[in-house]
Amino acid sequence: MNALRRNMLSWRLPSSESSPELTLRSICAGLLIGCVLCFTNMYFGLQTGWISMMSMQSALLGYLFSLFYSRPMTRQELVVLQTTAVATGTMPLAAGFVGVIPALGLLDYKHDNAHPIKVGLVDGILWGSAVALFGVFLAPPLRRQMIIKEELVFPSGTATAQLISVLNEKQEGPQDEERSYISPSGSSVTRRRGYQALPAEEPGIPGQDSADDEEQDLGERYDIAESWKILGSSFAASALLTLSAYFFPVVFNIPLFGVYLAREWLWYFSPSFSYVGQGIIMGFPTTLSMSLGMIFGWGILSPLSKLNGWAPGPTGDMITGARGWILWVALAIICADSFVSIIPTIYRLLKSIYLTLISKRSVVVSEDIPEDEPASRLVPDKWVWGGLFTSVAAGTVLVWFVFGYEGIKPWATILGFLMGAVLSHLGARTLGETDLNPVSALGKISQVFFAFLQPGNVVANIIAGGVAEAGAQQAGDLMQDLKTGHLLHASPRAQFYGQMIGSVLSIFVSAIAYNLYTRAYAIPGPQFPAPTAYVWLSFARLIGSGGGLPDHTKPFIINAAVIAALTAGFKVQALSRGSWWAKWIPSGVAFAIGFLNTPSFTIARLVGGVAELLYRRRVARLRSEGETACPAWIPDQVYNARFDQPGTQVNTL
Repeated sequence: MNALRRNMLSWRLPSSESSPELTLRSICAGLLIGCVLCFTNMYFGLQTGWISMMSMQSALLGYLFSLFYSRPMTRQELVVLQTTAVATGTMPLAAGFVGVIPALGLLDYKHDNAHPIKVGLVDGILWGSAVALFGVFLAPPLRRQMIIKEELVFPSGTATAQLISVLNEKQEGPQDEERSYISPSGSSVTRRRGYQALPAEEPGIPGQDSADDEEQDLGERYDIAESWKILGSSFAASALLTLSAYFFPVVFNIPLFGVYLAREWLWYFSPSFSYVGQGIIMGFPTTLSMSLGMIFGWGILSPLSKLNGWAPGPTGDMITGARGWILWVALAIICADSFVSIIPTIYRLLKSIYLTLISKRSVVVSEDIPEDEPASRLVPDKWVWGGLFTSVAAGTVLVWFVFGYEGIKPWATILGFLMGAVLSHLGARTLGETDLNPVSALGKISQVFFAFLQPGNVVANIIAGGVAEAGAQQAGDLMQDLKTGHLLHASPRAQFYGQMIGSVLSIFVSAIAYNLYTRAYAIPGPQFPAPTAYVWLSFARLIGSGGGLPDHTKPFIINAAVIAALTAGFKVQALSRGSWWAKWIPSGVAFAIGFLNTPSFTIARLVGGVAELLYRRRVARLRSEGETACPAWIPDQVYNARFDQPGTQVNTL
C-alpha cells in the first residue's frame, strides 16, 4: 500500500517537483462533483434522453472549491478532478440506465415473447459492474492513435484545457514559457498542439503595474464572491420552485396556450430552472432545432394522426396515441441523420486503411508513434490487455447472472463487447473531429448486427446492443479528458486511475439513483417518460419482426428519413468547408428529440437557449466597446471558446 501511495504521488511536472497530480483532494472533489452530475444526468436522461459531459463545468467548480485550500489546485490536479467527475457523471448513459434498462421493463409477452424485466438495486449494480470498465481500458490505445499520432482536435477537451490553463495562470502567475502556453508551431516534445495561447494579461502602462495588480486582486475577490452568491441564489430559487411545485403541481403545468390545448394536446409549459439551465448549456442552435421538431411533431403530425384515426388513443399514450405514432417518424430521422453524419468518418478511416495497405509498409512502422511521456506516466500495455480480458470475462458472467441464459447467450455478450471495441474507434474519431459522440447511430448499428445473429430475440437485441454501445460511448467521452490532460501535461496514468475510481463509484451511485427514481416515480411516466427506452424497444421490434408499424406511418417514415439524410449531408458539407452558417442548419437528432419530448420540456429549454444567445451577443457588444461582461478571473477568450466551439459535449439517446 505504501509503495502504491508513493507511486501515485510521484507523478509531477518536470518543472515543479512539489506538484503531485493524483491527490486525495482532487479525487474526492471529482467524486463529489461527479455524484451530483450523475444524479443530474439521470434526471435529464430519464426525462429527455439528453445528457452532458459537463467537463468545463466540472473544472470550473473544482477551481472554485480549490480556492478554499491554502494552496489552490494545480492544472494537473484540476485535470484529474474533471476526469474523475466526468467518469462518474456519465455512467447513467454508458450503463444504459436511461435507455436500455427502462426498455427491458416495457417488454410485452404478446409482442416480444418475453415478460418485462425489472432491474432492482442489486441487479443494477451487477449490470453496471459488467459494462462500467470496458471503455476505460479501451481509451489508452485510442489516445496513442488519435491524440498523439493523428492529433485530432477534440473540441470539448481543448476548450476545457484552455479554461484550466487560464484559471490557474491567475493563481500560479507566469510560469516557464515552455510549460505555460502551447502554440501550434511549437515542438512536439515540449509543446502541445490543439489550442491557442491565451494571454494572461493585457500589456500595461509602465509605472502603473502595482496599482493595476492591487485593483485586479480586489476585482478578482469581488467576482469570486459574486460568483458564489449567484450560484447560491440560483440553487435556492430552483429548490424553492421545485418545492412549490410539489404542493401546487400547476406551477410546472402552466396552460400557456389555453386549457384545451394543454389537456388534449399536451401543450403546457414547465418553468423549471433546471430545464432552462440545460437549454443554456445546449445553446441556441440546438434548442432551436428541438423547437422546430416540437412544432412539426406536436403541432402538425400529432393532430394529423389523431384526427385521421391513425392514433385513436389519448395523445400522450406511447402505444395507441399520437405520441407513439410520431415516435416512429422521430426514429427514422434519428437513424438517417446519425448514419449520414458518420459516413465521412467511415470514409476517412477506410481510406487511411487502404493507403496503409497499398504503401506496403511494415506493421512496425505504424506502431512507431512518437510519445512524449515517459513510460512511468503511461498506462502499461499489460494493464490494458489484462483489463480488457478481465472486463469481458467478468462482464459476460455478470450479464448471464442478471438476465439468464434465455435472455442472452454468453457468446452474444462476448460479441457485444467486441462490437463495442470496433465502434469505440468510430465514435472516438467522430468525437475528435466534430465534438459529437454518435451514440445513437452506434447503438442502432449494434442492434442491426444482433438482429441477424439472433432474429426475433428482442431481449438479446437490446442487451447486446447496450453492451456494445456502453464501451463505445464511454471510451469516446474519456478521450475528451485525455485530450485535456495531453494539452496540460497531465499524467495519463493519473487520469486512468481517476477514470477507474470514478467509474467504480458510479456503478453504485447510478444504480442507487435509478432505484430511487423508480421507487418515487413511474418510469416511464408523465414526469419521466424515458423516451430513449421507447426508441430502443421500437427499433428492436422493427428489425426483429419487420412489423409493428402503426397505421399510415410508412410514407411519413420514408419521407422523413430522406429529408433528414439530405439535410445531414448538406450540413456535413457546410461544416467541412467551415461555413459560418452551418451551425444554423437544423440538427436531425435534436429535431427528433422535439418529437420525443412533450412541449413542456422543449419550451423551457428554448428559453434557456434564447438567454444564451442574448448573453453571447451582449458579451460580443461589450467586447467591441472595450469592456468585459464576464468575471475578471475568466478572460474573454475562454468565453469565446465556450460560445464559438461546441465546448460542452452533449450525448443523446
